[in-house]
Amino acid sequence: MSDRREFVLLTHDLDPSATIHLDDLPGSGRADLVARTVTASMLLSHAVRTDVRVHICVAGPYTVTFDGSSIRHLHPDERSTAALVGKALRAHTDVIGAQPTPVSPGLSIRRGGLQEVLSALPATATPLRLSRDGRPLKSISVPEHPVCVLSDHRPFTDTELTTLRPHSAPVSVGPRILHGADAVTVVHNYLDTAGYSEY
Repeated sequence: MSDRREFVLLTHDLDPSATIHLDDLPGSGRADLVARTVTASMLLSHAVRTDVRVHICVAGPYTVTFDGSSIRHLHPDERSTAALVGKALRAHTDVIGAQPTPVSPGLSIRRGGLQEVLSALPATATPLRLSRDGRPLKSISVPEHPVCVLSDHRPFTDTELTTLRPHSAPVSVGPRILHGADAVTVVHNYLDTAGYSEY
């Protein structure tokens, strides 16, 4: 079982300067999808996965990071999670240089996007790009420190793929295209069971 895991969500409609309207999350840059992916990544039933970090890359570029080892007030509903994302995005004007700006315990925002996230990974990390055209997830050895990169409701752009291809191996979680949150759940199950071998 991996001791540490990370997820990188690339968004295409989420604007750090725009307001996330809690009564219209789909119309707020698909904040509903972002919130579902965060909660699927970080929450168990009645517990937080303390070994998980989630990076949300938005326009700017900026990256919002949820850190399971210290996050507070994360609940399994879209509205409260989207509110945390919105709180972090509003702090983008306070970011200085490339240093993370703390927003609340376990929540921060920094300048930089996908390239910066990948560049900051330790040598022990294994970036995996979730793709329907990739190798089956069960065919790879369980990484010590997996970093799964996925896109929101839009496909990876050519620029994103150019950035990802030298650094990541494409893997598929199944023959059908799943929502991001569901794909994350499949990945967690694979990692939790040491590659479907321990139940």
